[in-house]
Amino acid sequence: MSAVRQARIRALAKINLALHVLGRRPDGYHELRTIYQTISLADSLEFEYRPSRSTRIEVDCEPPIPDNLVVRAAEAVMEAAHIRGSVGIRLRKCIPAGAGLGGGSSDAAAVLLTLPVLAGRTLSLQELSGLAAQLGSDVPFFLLGGTALGVGRGEEVYPLPDLGRLYCVVVVPELKISTAEAYRSLREKLTPERRPFIIRDFQSAAWAAAMGAPPGDKGSSVGNDFEVLVFERFPELKSLKKRIERLHPVRVGLTGSGSGLFGLFRSRAEWEEASEQFGRVCRVFTERLVSRAEYWSWWRRWLAPHIGDRQSWPPRSRYAQ
Repeated sequence: MSAVRQARIRALAKINLALHVLGRRPDGYHELRTIYQTISLADSLEFEYRPSRSTRIEVDCEPPIPDNLVVRAAEAVMEAAHIRGSVGIRLRKCIPAGAGLGGGSSDAAAVLLTLPVLAGRTLSLQELSGLAAQLGSDVPFFLLGGTALGVGRGEEVYPLPDLGRLYCVVVVPELKISTAEAYRSLREKLTPERRPFIIRDFQSAAWAAAMGAPPGDKGSSVGNDFEVLVFERFPELKSLKKRIERLHPVRVGLTGSGSGLFGLFRSRAEWEEASEQFGRVCRVFTERLVSRAEYWSWWRRWLAPHIGDRQSWPPRSRYAQ
């Protein structure tokens, strides 16, 4: 009987430090400009892979998720890498759904990075990115981590310098916002006249991030295009943002199309004060920003028994021929 290969992985969440929508594309998606950032909040995935002549994929998820992206990611990577075997994945969700934190996308990327290593296959970053883009617009970012620029529909990702050590409070009220519905509502307000202003705003955000500063400091118009619409529909979110602003974060905003709000703080004392204030009214996650170097280092540690070259990215399987 073939030996079982196992790995325990953490799939990190993200926030959008800036998010602008330029308009709808001919393919039906929207043209975006965003700045992604990984944070320490994470789901947990446990993998078991056993080589065999037949293929079987079993996912145990708590809580259950219909049409789980993890299953689709496993099917896609096994087909692309010509992997046969029995795959078991145990997923425990900590990243709240419907909050704009990218939990499902991060879980899918974790599958793309892990299964080839356990199965002894080699897929290049280009190949993995192609699979990731088919699964979802945010998925390619989680192959990279850290601070990154996202263009196209968000799937075209370019690294930016990391922002350094900042503390992050994520506040998630008990409501879910449909991404599809948010885009439909935003579409009505997108006009060709707004496009140059959106691009200029985003350019300032990208330059700020490139110089190691959080985009959207006080007095900047850089932010998230979904905020106006979401705050109109859910005024309690606008009130929550104002409460975070009173604590003087270096950056505060909606992530994705919501409903999660984040505040970035330079001091641990401010971070702790914010978490205490909001813990009584909604879910609060006290996290920190995770740099790309740290992200890659964690992945190499998680997969350490199964990788050879510790310097390559994506991680390369020691079982590969």
